[in-house]
Amino acid sequence: MYDKIFPPKQMTLPNGKLVLEKRSRTPLITLVIILALYASVKFTGFSIQVVFARIHHFFSIIGDMVPPNWSYLPAIWGPLMDTIKMSLLGSILGAIVALPIAVLSSNNVTKNKGIVAFFKVFLSLLRTLPSLVTALIATFVFGLGPMAGTVAIFLFTISYVGKLVYEQIENVDMGAFEAMESAGMTRIQAFRYAIFPQVLPSYLSTSLFCFEGNVRYAAILGYVGAGGIGLLINEGLGWRDYQNVGMIVVTLVITVYLIETVSEHFRKKLI
Repeated sequence: MYDKIFPPKQMTLPNGKLVLEKRSRTPLITLVIILALYASVKFTGFSIQVVFARIHHFFSIIGDMVPPNWSYLPAIWGPLMDTIKMSLLGSILGAIVALPIAVLSSNNVTKNKGIVAFFKVFLSLLRTLPSLVTALIATFVFGLGPMAGTVAIFLFTISYVGKLVYEQIENVDMGAFEAMESAGMTRIQAFRYAIFPQVLPSYLSTSLFCFEGNVRYAAILGYVGAGGIGLLINEGLGWRDYQNVGMIVVTLVITVYLIETVSEHFRKKLI
């Protein structure tokens, strides 16, 4: 069927022999994407007319945030510090725990295939859980407040850093590792001196990048009672105090920008 719709092209070689070129899958892939896009539009009820008809309300809310309520700034510092502390603690603990999990997930270091499969599935399951869902579960276990947010960030950091680090470990040069094992070192010692120095810059860079994102994620976790500045955003939007929300957004944007600038500086030093 595919050959009839998209027949292969013929090509003549210099010796006069006629051969068939390899068929491109691009038309078929394009057709599948178009059909999937059409089905998605029908399923979601998406309407571009509604978007253009209602988009002005978005800019109206943005306009209500300007100018921000500067007198609200003192009330922001405490929750903002909670957000940063949640992100920092969760990121550091998560990055530390992610390293041994990444080693156990690497099939070139861990020879037990069962252990490798278990930890890879474990990391996959953690990645499939959205941070909001994890934070919601944590609020039931640990109660409302920053503790739940810290746990959610901790678990997300494990899944993110662990995934990237074990892929980096699986792609390192194993020559030095095998030589050290042959010289009588244990696998842990060989990993410490042969592989860890190779992945350390990428590991630190990945951890810093994850911390940047966690500051933004932590601002949302307050919607499920996980503490931080998200509680103020939720409260401000609920009471239509858009000028207060504008002040929160300005403060959050400046904070995230400063953290990203410092983090990017150190990540460039590591790469």
